Amino acid sequence: MNRRELLESLGVLGTGLTVCGAAAEAHDSRPRKGENATPLGNHAAHFCGIHVAKKDPKIQIITQHFCGMVGEEMHQCLLYDAMGNKARLLGVEYIISDRLFRNLPDEEKKYWHPHTYEVLAGGLIAPEMTPDDEMKFMKGLLTTWGKTWHTWPDPKTPVPMGEPLLMWSLTADGQQDDKVVAERDKAFGVKTAKVREQRIEALGLEVPRVPQPPSLDTIGRQWTATGEDQPTKRKKG
Repeated sequence: MNRRELLESLGVLGTGLTVCGAAAEAHDSRPRKGENATPLGNHAAHFCGIHVAKKDPKIQIITQHFCGMVGEEMHQCLLYDAMGNKARLLGVEYIISDRLFRNLPDEEKKYWHPHTYEVLAGGLIAPEMTPDDEMKFMKGLLTTWGKTWHTWPDPKTPVPMGEPLLMWSLTADGQQDDKVVAERDKAFGVKTAKVREQRIEALGLEVPRVPQPPSLDTIGRQWTATGEDQPTKRKKG
């Protein structure tokens, strides 16, 4: 997917800005009036995923993302543990294009996780979008990368405690905590298995098979454990 297609798909996030306008708005410091006058006004787009601690994949947290565009190839997201006005602010995530990721130094790349498996396996959902808009958005999100820190590592504690956690993504079958997935599915009335079937059919690709990183210094991969990191086309029949 080229840059224009990516931008058009991300446009369904609902920021109310055109592609070109988003870049200009991000650097416009003039005071504005109205409901979108503050930085929070650019975080209306919602999607939900399951974050995994890079240092310990047994730590899996259902995370609500509220995002907006900043420039042409990046989104920034506020992360919460729930949808209501009492939700805890878990941390932040920055989402960039594959092109930007490829140009990062290796020392920086280790902080960025892939979204390929999450999209194809149904781990990421955007329940407030129409089905068509959600699919369009997921196509644009497929090869992006996220840099995520949870500054409230355990949302069950009364206040944020401990060091921030660098979060990762599920990257292959068998890594998920089925109880966490079931809880997320029940909350939004979805079935991850059905979403997975629809995504594979629409995108024409098999789900990635990438093991969880063995160390915090490991650089993420999008599709395969070794060799050329390229997708596998869906097998028909």
